[in-house]
Amino acid sequence: MKLVSWNVNGIRSVLGKGFLEFVAAEAPDVLCLQETRGYPPNIGELLPNYQTHWNHAEKKGYSGVAFFIKQGLAPRSVTLGMGKAEHDREGRVIYADFDDFYLLNVYTPNAGDDLRRLEYRMQWDVEFLKFLKKLEKKKPVLFCGDLNVAHEEIDLARPRENRKSAGFTDEERGGFSKYVKAGFVDTFRIFNQEPGHYSWWSFRANSRARNVGWRIDYFLASTALRPRVKRAFILPQVMGSDHCPVGVEFV
Repeated sequence: MKLVSWNVNGIRSVLGKGFLEFVAAEAPDVLCLQETRGYPPNIGELLPNYQTHWNHAEKKGYSGVAFFIKQGLAPRSVTLGMGKAEHDREGRVIYADFDDFYLLNVYTPNAGDDLRRLEYRMQWDVEFLKFLKKLEKKKPVLFCGDLNVAHEEIDLARPRENRKSAGFTDEERGGFSKYVKAGFVDTFRIFNQEPGHYSWWSFRANSRARNVGWRIDYFLASTALRPRVKRAFILPQVMGSDHCPVGVEFV
Protein backbone atom coordinates (compact mmCIF):
# COMPACT_ATOMS: atom_id res chain seq x y z
CA MET A 1 0.00 0.00 0.00
CA LYS A 2 1.10 3.51 -0.82
CA LEU A 3 -0.34 6.00 1.67
CA VAL A 4 -0.11 9.76 1.25
CA SER A 5 -1.11 12.59 3.60
CA TRP A 6 -1.51 16.24 2.61
CA ASN A 7 -2.81 19.38 4.27
CA VAL A 8 -4.34 20.99 1.18
CA ASN A 9 -5.29 24.32 2.80
CA GLY A 10 -8.71 24.15 1.15
CA ILE A 11 -9.79 21.38 -1.25
CA ARG A 12 -11.52 23.79 -3.63
CA SER A 13 -8.38 25.90 -3.82
CA VAL A 14 -6.02 23.01 -4.48
CA LEU A 15 -8.27 21.57 -7.20
CA GLY A 16 -7.25 24.50 -9.35
CA LYS A 17 -3.55 23.99 -8.61
CA GLY A 18 -2.79 20.54 -10.00
CA PHE A 19 -4.47 18.33 -7.41
CA LEU A 20 -6.03 15.92 -9.90
CA GLU A 21 -2.76 15.63 -11.80
CA PHE A 22 -0.95 14.89 -8.55
CA VAL A 23 -3.37 12.10 -7.64
CA ALA A 24 -3.06 10.59 -11.12
CA ALA A 25 0.74 10.70 -11.01
CA GLU A 26 1.21 9.35 -7.47
CA ALA A 27 -1.78 6.96 -7.53
CA PRO A 28 -1.87 6.44 -3.75
CA ASP A 29 -3.92 3.57 -2.41
CA VAL A 30 -5.15 5.90 0.32
CA LEU A 31 -4.92 9.68 0.27
CA CYS A 32 -5.49 11.43 3.60
CA LEU A 33 -6.33 15.13 3.42
CA GLN A 34 -6.43 17.75 6.15
CA GLU A 35 -7.83 21.28 6.25
CA THR A 36 -10.31 20.45 3.51
CA ARG A 37 -12.73 23.24 4.50
CA GLY A 38 -15.70 21.55 2.85
CA TYR A 39 -15.83 19.53 -0.37
CA PRO A 40 -16.71 20.00 -4.04
CA PRO A 41 -20.00 18.28 -4.89
CA ASN A 42 -18.55 16.74 -8.06
CA ILE A 43 -15.43 15.23 -6.48
CA GLY A 44 -16.71 11.69 -7.11
CA GLU A 45 -16.90 12.42 -10.83
CA LEU A 46 -13.40 13.92 -10.83
CA LEU A 47 -11.87 10.90 -9.06
CA PRO A 48 -14.05 7.91 -9.98
CA ASN A 49 -11.40 5.39 -8.93
CA TYR A 50 -11.67 6.48 -5.30
CA GLN A 51 -14.32 6.24 -2.63
CA THR A 52 -14.36 9.37 -0.50
CA HIS A 53 -15.15 9.89 3.17
CA TRP A 54 -15.35 13.36 4.78
CA ASN A 55 -15.47 14.70 8.31
CA HIS A 56 -16.49 18.35 8.34
CA ALA A 57 -16.30 20.90 11.11
CA GLU A 58 -19.51 22.40 12.42
CA LYS A 59 -18.10 25.80 11.46
CA LYS A 60 -18.43 26.22 7.72
CA GLY A 61 -15.18 26.58 5.77
CA TYR A 62 -13.02 25.48 8.71
CA SER A 63 -10.77 22.50 9.38
CA GLY A 64 -12.01 19.14 8.04
CA VAL A 65 -10.36 15.85 7.06
CA ALA A 66 -11.01 13.32 4.30
CA PHE A 67 -10.05 9.90 3.01
CA PHE A 68 -9.73 9.01 -0.67
CA ILE A 69 -9.55 5.20 -0.75
CA LYS A 70 -9.02 3.28 -3.99
CA GLN A 71 -12.01 1.34 -5.19
CA GLY A 72 -11.59 -2.30 -4.21
CA LEU A 73 -9.55 -1.49 -1.09
CA ALA A 74 -12.53 -1.52 1.20
CA PRO A 75 -11.99 -1.04 4.94
CA ARG A 76 -14.40 -2.75 7.31
CA SER A 77 -15.66 0.64 8.38
CA VAL A 78 -14.83 4.36 8.38
CA THR A 79 -15.56 6.36 11.55
CA LEU A 80 -15.71 10.12 12.08
CA GLY A 81 -14.18 11.59 15.21
CA MET A 82 -13.01 10.24 18.56
CA GLY A 83 -16.44 10.04 20.13
CA LYS A 84 -15.89 13.17 22.24
CA ALA A 85 -18.16 16.06 21.29
CA GLU A 86 -15.84 18.74 22.64
CA HIS A 87 -13.18 17.65 20.15
CA ASP A 88 -15.24 16.23 17.31
CA ARG A 89 -17.13 19.40 16.48
CA GLU A 90 -14.05 20.68 14.63
CA GLY A 91 -13.89 17.72 12.23
CA ARG A 92 -10.31 16.74 12.95
CA VAL A 93 -10.26 12.94 13.01
CA ILE A 94 -11.36 10.19 10.64
CA TYR A 95 -10.25 6.58 10.81
CA ALA A 96 -10.55 3.40 8.78
CA ASP A 97 -10.66 -0.14 10.15
CA PHE A 98 -8.65 -2.39 7.85
CA ASP A 99 -8.26 -6.12 8.45
CA ASP A 100 -5.05 -5.94 10.48
CA PHE A 101 -4.56 -2.28 11.40
CA TYR A 102 -6.32 1.03 11.93
CA LEU A 103 -5.46 4.03 9.76
CA LEU A 104 -6.17 7.41 11.34
CA ASN A 105 -6.10 10.78 9.61
CA VAL A 106 -5.79 13.74 11.98
CA TYR A 107 -5.57 17.51 11.80
CA THR A 108 -4.23 18.54 15.20
CA PRO A 109 -5.38 21.93 16.56
CA ASN A 110 -2.94 24.80 16.19
CA ALA A 111 -1.95 26.58 19.37
CA GLY A 112 -2.31 29.92 17.58
CA ASP A 113 0.20 32.72 17.01
CA ASP A 114 -0.41 34.12 20.50
CA LEU A 115 -0.69 30.60 22.01
CA ARG A 116 -4.31 31.31 22.93
CA ARG A 117 -5.26 27.67 22.25
CA LEU A 118 -2.18 26.08 23.78
CA GLU A 119 -4.09 24.78 26.80
CA TYR A 120 -6.74 23.24 24.55
CA ARG A 121 -4.04 21.85 22.30
CA MET A 122 -2.37 20.08 25.21
CA GLN A 123 -5.72 18.66 26.31
CA TRP A 124 -6.18 17.41 22.75
CA ASP A 125 -2.82 15.62 22.77
CA VAL A 126 -3.74 13.80 25.98
CA GLU A 127 -7.16 12.75 24.70
CA PHE A 128 -5.90 11.73 21.28
CA LEU A 129 -3.14 9.56 22.74
CA LYS A 130 -5.69 7.85 25.00
CA PHE A 131 -7.82 7.20 21.93
CA LEU A 132 -4.88 5.75 20.00
CA LYS A 133 -3.99 3.40 22.84
CA LYS A 134 -7.62 2.31 23.14
CA LEU A 135 -7.67 1.35 19.46
CA GLU A 136 -4.26 -0.29 19.76
CA LYS A 137 -5.66 -2.79 22.25
CA LYS A 138 -7.57 -4.28 19.31
CA LYS A 139 -4.97 -4.03 16.54
CA PRO A 140 -1.94 -1.90 15.54
CA VAL A 141 -2.39 1.74 14.55
CA LEU A 142 -0.94 3.89 11.79
CA PHE A 143 -1.81 7.56 12.05
CA CYS A 144 -0.95 10.49 9.86
CA GLY A 145 -1.66 14.13 9.23
CA ASP A 146 -0.75 17.67 10.14
CA LEU A 147 0.25 17.33 13.80
CA ASN A 148 1.14 21.04 14.01
CA VAL A 149 4.44 20.49 15.81
CA ALA A 150 8.09 20.21 14.86
CA HIS A 151 9.30 17.59 17.29
CA GLU A 152 13.05 18.17 17.38
CA GLU A 153 15.37 21.00 16.37
CA ILE A 154 16.23 19.05 13.21
CA ASP A 155 12.57 19.40 12.18
CA LEU A 156 12.65 23.13 11.46
CA ALA A 157 15.07 25.51 9.83
CA ARG A 158 15.28 28.05 12.66
CA PRO A 159 14.78 26.37 16.03
CA ARG A 160 16.43 29.09 18.12
CA GLU A 161 14.20 31.86 16.80
CA ASN A 162 11.02 29.78 17.20
CA ARG A 163 11.54 28.32 20.66
CA LYS A 164 8.35 29.90 22.00
CA SER A 165 6.37 29.90 18.76
CA ALA A 166 3.26 27.82 18.17
CA GLY A 167 4.33 24.44 16.91
CA PHE A 168 7.66 24.48 18.73
CA THR A 169 6.85 25.20 22.36
CA ASP A 170 8.21 22.86 25.00
CA GLU A 171 4.64 21.80 25.78
CA GLU A 172 3.80 20.79 22.20
CA ARG A 173 7.11 19.02 21.67
CA GLY A 174 6.55 17.19 24.93
CA GLY A 175 3.13 16.11 23.70
CA PHE A 176 4.71 14.57 20.62
CA SER A 177 7.36 12.88 22.77
CA LYS A 178 4.57 11.16 24.66
CA TYR A 179 3.41 9.54 21.42
CA VAL A 180 6.93 8.23 20.92
CA LYS A 181 7.23 7.01 24.51
CA ALA A 182 3.89 5.26 24.09
CA GLY A 183 5.39 3.20 21.28
CA PHE A 184 4.58 5.14 18.12
CA VAL A 185 7.41 5.45 15.61
CA ASP A 186 8.06 8.52 13.47
CA THR A 187 8.35 6.65 10.17
CA PHE A 188 10.34 9.30 8.29
CA ARG A 189 13.13 9.17 10.85
CA ILE A 190 13.48 5.41 10.39
CA PHE A 191 15.01 6.16 7.01
CA ASN A 192 16.34 9.71 7.20
CA GLN A 193 18.23 11.46 9.99
CA GLU A 194 19.28 14.49 7.98
CA PRO A 195 18.17 18.12 8.45
CA GLY A 196 16.54 20.21 5.75
CA HIS A 197 13.47 18.04 5.16
CA TYR A 198 10.30 20.03 5.73
CA SER A 199 6.59 19.79 4.91
CA TRP A 200 5.34 23.33 5.63
CA TRP A 201 6.62 26.79 4.72
CA SER A 202 5.25 30.19 5.55
CA PHE A 203 3.91 32.20 2.64
CA ARG A 204 6.07 35.05 3.91
CA ALA A 205 9.58 36.08 2.85
CA ASN A 206 9.88 33.56 0.02
CA SER A 207 10.30 30.87 2.67
CA ARG A 208 9.61 27.88 0.46
CA ALA A 209 12.09 28.85 -2.24
CA ARG A 210 14.71 29.29 0.47
CA ASN A 211 13.58 26.08 2.24
CA VAL A 212 13.03 27.85 5.53
CA GLY A 213 10.44 25.37 6.69
CA TRP A 214 9.07 23.05 9.33
CA ARG A 215 8.37 19.31 9.33
CA ILE A 216 4.94 19.12 10.95
CA ASP A 217 3.26 16.44 8.81
CA TYR A 218 3.87 12.82 9.79
CA PHE A 219 3.08 9.14 9.62
CA LEU A 220 3.48 7.45 13.01
CA ALA A 221 3.13 3.71 13.45
CA SER A 222 2.65 1.28 16.30
CA THR A 223 5.91 -0.53 17.02
CA ALA A 224 4.34 -3.75 15.72
CA LEU A 225 3.93 -2.12 12.29
CA ARG A 226 7.46 -0.82 11.95
CA PRO A 227 8.75 -3.85 9.96
CA ARG A 228 5.96 -3.29 7.43
CA VAL A 229 7.03 0.28 6.62
CA LYS A 230 9.34 -0.04 3.62
CA ARG A 231 9.74 3.61 2.73
CA ALA A 232 8.81 7.05 4.05
CA PHE A 233 8.98 10.16 1.94
CA ILE A 234 8.27 13.89 1.63
CA LEU A 235 7.30 15.48 -1.71
CA PRO A 236 8.45 19.13 -1.45
CA GLN A 237 8.23 19.60 -5.22
CA VAL A 238 4.43 19.26 -5.10
CA MET A 239 2.87 22.70 -5.00
CA GLY A 240 -0.69 23.89 -4.40
CA SER A 241 -0.65 24.41 -0.62
CA ASP A 242 1.64 25.84 2.04
CA HIS A 243 2.17 22.17 3.00
CA CYS A 244 3.51 19.43 0.77
CA PRO A 245 2.44 15.77 0.77
CA VAL A 246 4.18 13.13 2.88
CA GLY A 247 3.79 9.39 2.64
CA VAL A 248 4.79 5.81 3.36
CA GLU A 249 4.94 2.56 1.45
CA PHE A 250 3.51 -0.13 3.65
CA VAL A 251 3.12 -3.89 3.25
